[in-house]
Amino acid sequence: MLKEFRDFIARGNVVDMAVGIIVGAAFTAIVRSVVSDLIDPIIGLIIGGIDFSDMYVVLSGSVPEGASLSAAREEGAAIFAYGSFITAVINFLIIAFVVFMLVKAINRARAAAEEHRKAAEKEAAVPNPPPGPSELQVLLEIRDELKKRDASAAS
Repeated sequence: MLKEFRDFIARGNVVDMAVGIIVGAAFTAIVRSVVSDLIDPIIGLIIGGIDFSDMYVVLSGSVPEGASLSAAREEGAAIFAYGSFITAVINFLIIAFVVFMLVKAINRARAAAEEHRKAAEKEAAVPNPPPGPSELQVLLEIRDELKKRDASAAS
């Protein structure tokens, strides 16, 4: 059983999957940083610092006026937290757009590298023209032609 487990772990696709998960976690950290550190502040300036996350409607129970969402939940009231949903949708759209832009940049870089590789292959595939005849070969051909003319003139 230990040998089977070792063989399973050593298989390429399991190792590839592990690498993918690790790289995915690192990529997630990058995307979160781009969204929270760069994009969210800009959006906050544009919409005037409105925070949707504390917007809710009390369905049943009593909640003090102006209480935060967490305070309303602590009161045990049934609430419809539409602001949290709006925040989640906005964050999803921002993250999806950032991932789209990153993938687009990566694909553009890949395409440029592929184009460069194809151009290098095409250049390497063009054979060098065969070298012309050497000086000695040209002189020998001239000599042979002169011999033929002399032989035909003498006949």
